[in-house]
Amino acid sequence: MPVLSLTRLLSAALLFVTTTLAHADFPALGALEASGARVTAVVVDLETGKPLERRNADLRLAPASVTKLVTAAAALETWPADKVFLTRVSATSGIGANGVLDGDLILHTEGDSTLDHSALWSLAAQIRAVGVRRVTGEIKVSTAPFGPLGCETKDRCDALEKSSTAYNAPLAAIGADYGNWCIDIKPVTAGSPATITGCGGMALPIPIEGTVNTVAGNGRMTYWADRFTVAGQGDVLRVGGNLPQGSPQSLYRAMSNPPLGLGLLLRETLKVVGVEVIGNIRVIATPAPGSSIEIARVDGLLLKEQLGRMLRFSNNYIADLLTLNIGAAANGKAGPLSDGARALSSYMQRVAPQVLPAPLFSGSGLTPENRLSAGELTAMLASVYRDPVRFPALYGGMVVPRQAPFAFLRQGNKDWMERVALKTGTMNDPVSVCGVAGYLRKKDGGWMSFAILVNGGTGFKHVPLYKSMEAIRKDIESILERN
Repeated sequence: MPVLSLTRLLSAALLFVTTTLAHADFPALGALEASGARVTAVVVDLETGKPLERRNADLRLAPASVTKLVTAAAALETWPADKVFLTRVSATSGIGANGVLDGDLILHTEGDSTLDHSALWSLAAQIRAVGVRRVTGEIKVSTAPFGPLGCETKDRCDALEKSSTAYNAPLAAIGADYGNWCIDIKPVTAGSPATITGCGGMALPIPIEGTVNTVAGNGRMTYWADRFTVAGQGDVLRVGGNLPQGSPQSLYRAMSNPPLGLGLLLRETLKVVGVEVIGNIRVIATPAPGSSIEIARVDGLLLKEQLGRMLRFSNNYIADLLTLNIGAAANGKAGPLSDGARALSSYMQRVAPQVLPAPLFSGSGLTPENRLSAGELTAMLASVYRDPVRFPALYGGMVVPRQAPFAFLRQGNKDWMERVALKTGTMNDPVSVCGVAGYLRKKDGGWMSFAILVNGGTGFKHVPLYKSMEAIRKDIESILERN
């Protein structure tokens, strides 16, 4: 047996070490991990099924809104991509010759998360078109089959009293504009208050306290708008600051009670089209009686369009209402959000078998207790990739960094900007979370799936978002350069 010379042995050893160092798995993320962060990361070649790089692949960490990829995939397994959820208005009596409906209007839905103020105009116009001019009874908004839902997360519970944003709208079986007040602020004449209405031109059916002043077009924008809940009044919008001419704003503020807000908006819309409602707005947990007569209906967006909005803008309301519906379909009966989340865990158990199901408590990722590993996420993405029916809808809903709505994604080289399609997830409490997962396009046209979750650790509780994204981009760009 020939004996290698010492020089050749040293050369071979050096080549091995150099090659190993050159291809260390996720080196930038490794450096972040060494500083105290917790990391799980995998890239898988979908043609061979083999992982190209791995780091703590089976470590379960908080995924934040990356959870929405699981929700989207499970929804596409439950229904076809062109599934629609209907919203109906029924009457409890016939319409008299003089246009008087001596009964109630009942608003009920199949769980459409995309019902909005534009759809309310269609419902109101249909009600007017069948001859209704006056309703002597109430507008009843049915939350059946789910009934009243709890606030589940701290953000949503806080929004019962105050909200200056949209993402924390309390979950409801039925609502408009993702459970938000959609507000138009239009600065017209300098020195005069800006006009404040609901989106679409209807009057906002809640009190408005304060004014937004109109200033010259070159003035500074300082306006603000917060929604408060006041005992005895319900929701109140408080506003202030300045808004320059020529810069109208449309904004969303979470409702404290989305079903009640929906009823108020429908009454206001009916008023505009010439239908008077005498009674109050009431939220009920029972379905419309079998004797009621349907007089108006609207289709929600196609499921694939809902998923596109959910993934692109990380819409929590869509995600968790879909989760409720997924749970109802899986269990054969409606239940709370926890039932839907268990259906998501069961889905993950089927596509990425583990000893224990993934602990998921919401489909939005608002619950910080959610846990997933990069290995589970890439296995789920691989499962969808192999399905020619579901893959186009899931992939089509993801964000390509060059076209991303968020600036922190629109950074990096050409490979990152154009060969990546992903969903992000971020959170700050109780530790920081930065997650990305999706698909990578290979140079030869093939595909890879990837998932990276970075959580704050005991020694580095809050990792700055820019640091996490820098490490993620650097490692993904290196992988794309080689594949």
